[in-house]
Amino acid sequence: MPALGLVETAGIAAGVGLADRMVKEADVNLLRATTICGGRYMIQVEGDRAAVAAALAVAAEDGSRIIGKYLIPQVSSEVLDALRRPSGVRLGQAIAVVEARTATSGIVAADAAVKAAAVSLAKLVTGQGINGKSYCVFCGELSSVEAGVRAAVDVLANNLIDTMVLAAPDQAVLGELTRILG
Repeated sequence: MPALGLVETAGIAAGVGLADRMVKEADVNLLRATTICGGRYMIQVEGDRAAVAAALAVAAEDGSRIIGKYLIPQVSSEVLDALRRPSGVRLGQAIAVVEARTATSGIVAADAAVKAAAVSLAKLVTGQGINGKSYCVFCGELSSVEAGVRAAVDVLANNLIDTMVLAAPDQAVLGELTRILG
């Protein structure tokens, strides 16, 4: 499994420059580098653990106003897939929504949830249009969804805003969730 590096900065210009330095100084693939709400900037890089750690070291030495910086040494393939292209919510299963304070911490929570429980990541929304926050939606059997929420809550700590588990969500609610997210 590849590693994932996440950096969130308080400024856009600084974030652009930092993304450039990170990919030039470390052998990583840039998944995403984009503005998010609140005038912040998020950088997502993937690669082997040493390369991602080197990219994050560039961020630590940069002096930019870093809001969040994370290394997921063995990121779930579901999280990478969700970051590359969002998928849909599955009907007929329990769902959970986990809302996080920052764009980067929500990715870490989604990774913890899918690693801790037999759940599928249905959607991962980071930053844009939601004031720099993030949330993930995952589905599965109710007990697995509840276990995934516990894992996400544990990793989020003070970055947790709220959670919601729906044991049998109405099809109209799922339709709206898919429409709003997609």
